[in-house]
Amino acid sequence: MPDSSSIKILFNFFSDILDDYATETLLAEVVNEEYGYYKLKSLPFYAPKLALDDVVWAQYKQTEGVLVYRKTVQRSGNSTVHVVILDDEHNLDAVAAVFEASGCVIDKLNDKYFVIGIPSTTDYIPVKNQLDVFEREKVLDYAESCLSDKHQYKNIPML
Repeated sequence: MPDSSSIKILFNFFSDILDDYATETLLAEVVNEEYGYYKLKSLPFYAPKLALDDVVWAQYKQTEGVLVYRKTVQRSGNSTVHVVILDDEHNLDAVAAVFEASGCVIDKLNDKYFVIGIPSTTDYIPVKNQLDVFEREKVLDYAESCLSDKHQYKNIPML
């Protein structure tokens, strides 16, 4: 998790989730300040195509008064899935715990919305299967915001 040495980076993007232009601030640690390289230390709630530990290039923008994201320079191999709870009968903490038990990182925005960080070392098949079960049961809906090459369907064997 982020500590006191974390810095903030502003991300400007169009959000398919919000269906509008949005901004989000993520925490990062310095990789190479001279080149403006930073490693993400927080999960994106809305920003697409980003994952925990990705290295990004950001520049200080005087008008914004903060570092602003320019591009991703190195993918971590981790993946990000955005999840919304649809069913009031299911507690977010209980649903999130299922994914934490699979080795995923969870960050909760509120009692209906959370994000799953899937480490590159975690097998995505059981996570994907559980997401699909919850979706079929109308417990949740989800979006695979950033799937690493390792977690892509082309790398998942068909049964």
